[in-house]
Amino acid sequence: MKKLLFSVMACYALTAQSQVQNSKNYLYLYSDSIIYADKIQLRPDFSGYWQLRVDSRRVPADQVKFFNNENGFFANTRKLTFMRDAEFSERIIEGKINVFQERSYDPYAYDWHHRHENHSANPMAMSMYYNKGFGDLKKLKYRNLKNDLAGHPESMKFLNTYKKRSVISKIMYATAGAAIISGCAIFLKPEVLEKRPGFGSQFKDTNVTPAYVLMGLGVGLVAGGYAVDVSKSRYMEQAIEAYNR
Repeated sequence: MKKLLFSVMACYALTAQSQVQNSKNYLYLYSDSIIYADKIQLRPDFSGYWQLRVDSRRVPADQVKFFNNENGFFANTRKLTFMRDAEFSERIIEGKINVFQERSYDPYAYDWHHRHENHSANPMAMSMYYNKGFGDLKKLKYRNLKNDLAGHPESMKFLNTYKKRSVISKIMYATAGAAIISGCAIFLKPEVLEKRPGFGSQFKDTNVTPAYVLMGLGVGLVAGGYAVDVSKSRYMEQAIEAYNR
């Protein structure tokens, strides 16, 4: 009897999951209940607060954890934003780990071409969110992902490379700052800069080449640090792709 009961429960769970995946329009509430609909629209009410129009019903946005309609799948990011207002961000990677783009869902400026033009850029270069299944969102950061990707060697290899590049970029930025400050300090030395009445300040005949070298080095390191910072995001993306395969 117990085996039969467990089999029935397992079949029900699989059927419910299949319905969620196959249904085009539905709300997933924070209470873990699901509302199916023919049409779902995100619109502001007369007070300016977001609400979801679900066929003939209206559902407050702060009750909705996720919603799916003809425009895509969206997650409510209010628990991770400073203002704690209901905002919806689109899922751009689907799998065992889902990734959401932080750009808020604007139903008035939202069209197919605009959406896909944004996605053609590197999505990992900005702040992102992620989750598993219908779980709570987390910020897409190394310290969060290393726990969720643990046990998957290929993903951890990419993630560790991401971490190394993060450290390298920080060192380059710090060194750049020190070089630029040192260069400026040379220019401000009394033996280098003198004040003349009526003429303001001007450099003496002292050799200031080291100052220019230091400042040039600083600018170069800033550019290099930025390049490393941008390229590192690809390794985080690869870590997620490997986990989702």
